[in-house]
Amino acid sequence: MTSRSQSVLAEPGPSTRQLRALTFVLAAAAGISIANVFYSQPLLSLIAQSFGISESSASVVVTVTQLGYAAGIILVIPLGDLFDPRALASRVLIITAVAAACVAFATNLTIFLIASAILGFTSVVAQIVVPFAAHLAPAGQGGRYVGQVMSGLLLGIMLARSVSSFLADLWGWRSVYLLSAVLMVIMVIVLATVLPRRKADHTGRYGSLMISIWHLIREEPALRRRAALQAIMFATFSVFWTSVTYELIKEFDLSQTEIAIFALVGAAGASAAPIAGRIGDRGLGRPATGVVFALAAVAMAMAGLGIHNLIVLALAGILLDLAVQGNLVLSQQEIYALRPDARSRLNTVFIASVFFGGAIGSALSGVVYAQAGWTGIAILGAVLSLLGVGVWAISQWLSRRAKASSNS
Repeated sequence: MTSRSQSVLAEPGPSTRQLRALTFVLAAAAGISIANVFYSQPLLSLIAQSFGISESSASVVVTVTQLGYAAGIILVIPLGDLFDPRALASRVLIITAVAAACVAFATNLTIFLIASAILGFTSVVAQIVVPFAAHLAPAGQGGRYVGQVMSGLLLGIMLARSVSSFLADLWGWRSVYLLSAVLMVIMVIVLATVLPRRKADHTGRYGSLMISIWHLIREEPALRRRAALQAIMFATFSVFWTSVTYELIKEFDLSQTEIAIFALVGAAGASAAPIAGRIGDRGLGRPATGVVFALAAVAMAMAGLGIHNLIVLALAGILLDLAVQGNLVLSQQEIYALRPDARSRLNTVFIASVFFGGAIGSALSGVVYAQAGWTGIAILGAVLSLLGVGVWAISQWLSRRAKASSNS
């Protein structure tokens, strides 16, 4: 460890009271920034009408936004190891505010898609502040505080759909992005005011920083495993939530407000984040991972059975969100412990793979729903979940084999 890193670690941390306040601010920043990636999911029918395209074609909005987010993860998040996270987050959020305003006032589909991609690209502030929580946390409590910040992030994901549906019902879908622009400006002021400064751990330039990411991928098998598993899990998540709006309108004839109420069921899943953080701190992250993938498979099976039952469909959504959020926190707790001096770069690899998985899930959902309806969506989600169970089981077997070989 370099002397510079040692000086950073030697600095006195915040008091318990200060840490709680900072954790709340970080959770809020994570939630309102990540929400930008998901606002469009329940609005696809309205967006399709505004730009004169089919509903299946409108799903490209979700894909473009998520791909923009994944690109931001690759190109922006590593800067958290190079610059003060407070300054970085504040400056990126200014661009997010401008992009949200451009989406709101877009007059044609091309401008709308470009602005959506930039909005996704800059919404990576959520992944700047999560590693910052791990830096602030006392030794041995990283999972707990990361879990609390992740609760805010996950609530942002879950509530984004409800907020966008409510606002769209009241003032049209463009009001969603106007509100987002205002919230981004407010959060810039808050972050610049309350967050402590933190010196970067990496002393090189941007080029060497990016090259070091490839070394982390090669040297850390746990990072590769966790990235692959969460990509599969998030693809399942996107398959469900990208298509369920169409089903709620077609099968149950729900209004935008009723869809918003349905989407609130996902908020219950945020309770899994702090619990998963504590489970990870106790060293039970790997067995718990198998449980959450099995839970996701059960959720998608229920979703298929709930094709004519709104309550069953809602329960499936709750179980799936519990699985997604639990695995996300378990994964981040494990990878942040690998290299404390490279948490932003580790997060880059992990979250980029997650949102590439999400983008693939969104794209697949549009094709599958058009060809096979909701039954096809349920089967696709179940297959993806069982694939995750298989990857987890193989990784457990390889781990036990390696351990037995080293002991012999």
